[in-house]
Amino acid sequence: MRNTTLCQIERDGKYLMMHRVKKAVDENRDKWVGIGGKFQEGESPEDCLLREVYEETGLRLRSWRFRGIVSFVSDLWGTEYMHLFTSDDFEGAPRQDCDEGTLEWIGKAELLTKPIWEGDRIFLRLLEQDAPFFSLKLRYEGETLAEAVLDGRPLSPDRSEPRVLRSIPRSAET
Repeated sequence: MRNTTLCQIERDGKYLMMHRVKKAVDENRDKWVGIGGKFQEGESPEDCLLREVYEETGLRLRSWRFRGIVSFVSDLWGTEYMHLFTSDDFEGAPRQDCDEGTLEWIGKAELLTKPIWEGDRIFLRLLEQDAPFFSLKLRYEGETLAEAVLDGRPLSPDRSEPRVLRSIPRSAET
């Protein structure tokens, strides 16, 4: 089990994304992902966020918003608790070189056409809809999303439409 952070850094309707193409062994190989990484001993989510953003991009966040917890459960890599943040308030310019991939500003609509994890599409829509703080569980079998649960409620099997964010209603309690 591990804890990580991910930050969707935004500017002019675009996210700063990393195309993970540099490491030979990488569970995110060839995918586009936000900025973040694993907690170090003694770090809070915010400590990890600020360190990872600076290490990967050279940017210093001035403010940020903690948006949710994404629990990844995978038969390949185990369980990961990702602390999801957004920021549009930073200083500096993204570095040209990063050890893990290539950095690029990608339009939000264009991002959905790139190779990304299927579950990322769900939390990107939640961010776009300015959803309140959420808990999203994404269970993968291999690289296939087998289950998505938002705030304890299973999501619709049709993940391609915006209605994916409507959870299945609980039965009425009497």
